[in-house]
Amino acid sequence: MLLEGLIKRFKSEKKRNPSHVNELLDYVQKNYLSGELTIKEYKNLFFELDKQNAVKPSFS
Repeated sequence: MLLEGLIKRFKSEKKRNPSHVNELLDYVQKNYLSGELTIKEYKNLFFELDKQNAVKPSFS
């Protein structure tokens, strides 16, 4: 499953578990912007995280 691989990668890099799916969304976006993920990988992971109700904070 896609999310399992993402969580494993997160844990390997950060040396801890993600605290929330929103943190994983931030991690995916950071990796996409730094060129570590392709647009296809990003879209697939974003779709999976969206199904888990991940959201970006709104600033108003």
